[in-house]
Amino acid sequence: MATLEIDRDAAAKPLTSRSIDLKLEVIVIPVSDVDRAKAFYTRLGWRLDADFASGDEWRVIQFTPPGSACSVIFGKNVTPSAPGSARGLYLIVSDLEAARQDLLDRGIEVSEPFHGAGDVHAGRDEPYLFGSVRISGADPKRGSYGSFVSFSDPDGNGWLFQEVTTRLPGRIAGDGTTFASQAELAAALRRAAAAHGEHEMRTGGHDENWADWYADYIVREQAGQPLPS
Repeated sequence: MATLEIDRDAAAKPLTSRSIDLKLEVIVIPVSDVDRAKAFYTRLGWRLDADFASGDEWRVIQFTPPGSACSVIFGKNVTPSAPGSARGLYLIVSDLEAARQDLLDRGIEVSEPFHGAGDVHAGRDEPYLFGSVRISGADPKRGSYGSFVSFSDPDGNGWLFQEVTTRLPGRIAGDGTTFASQAELAAALRRAAAAHGEHEMRTGGHDENWADWYADYIVREQAGQPLPS
């Protein structure tokens, strides 16, 4: 059997058990000026986890975005990649407008909201994301995964905020009630409250079981299932 056929058979075989978790924990970004990069990511409000050095030849700094299980590291002699060559780094947010305003309040230059005409959402300033056309404004239907803003660090490493409110099936474990941060949970509760208010208007009365309704709404939303009416 050819190697290609073996690889195809292996890829098609379903995963029956998972004895080892593989958790993406660190992404390396190349920078030219370590202190300038440190000042930028500090201004973003990210948590500084480490700043280690060994003489004048090696230094590593680690930051973690709020609510993220994955961190970024940069420094001196940390990576051979060209400064600014890390592109298309996605940060998932539940409220694109609030996340963008937070950057503006911190004095960070950030694009206007945009959506894409294809599977990849690129603009002229992001040639590393090819195959699509950037369209001004958030997704008109405000569909989950559909709206973006972009910004860069001083070296040009490119970041995107992508708004995700409803996860695709299989993207989260369990019953769908795991949140990356308190802010994400609060946003989900606000959406549930707004939907429940419409529910009570339709049914014409006060729902004493609102807590159960909220829970059902949030679980369904995160699992990508039809929402309660």
